[in-house]
Amino acid sequence: MNKFSIANTTKEEREAIVQRSISCGSGCEFCSGCGVFGAGDPFDMYQPYIDGEKELAQINMEFNERYTIKGR
Repeated sequence: MNKFSIANTTKEEREAIVQRSISCGSGCEFCSGCGVFGAGDPFDMYQPYIDGEKELAQINMEFNERYTIKGR
């Protein structure tokens, strides 16, 4: 059982999970580190998880497909 799955969490819990997970230590200081490679705002990226539309694994897989160099 995945304790982070949509089925096992509330929207508020998912939002807290994302906040904790992408926090740069003491919180987001808007250093632009996430946007350096064109990935954009990580909070926007994980909004479908927070809203209960996509699981974390699916979002991460889609991100990797977009931003990983293939064939290396």
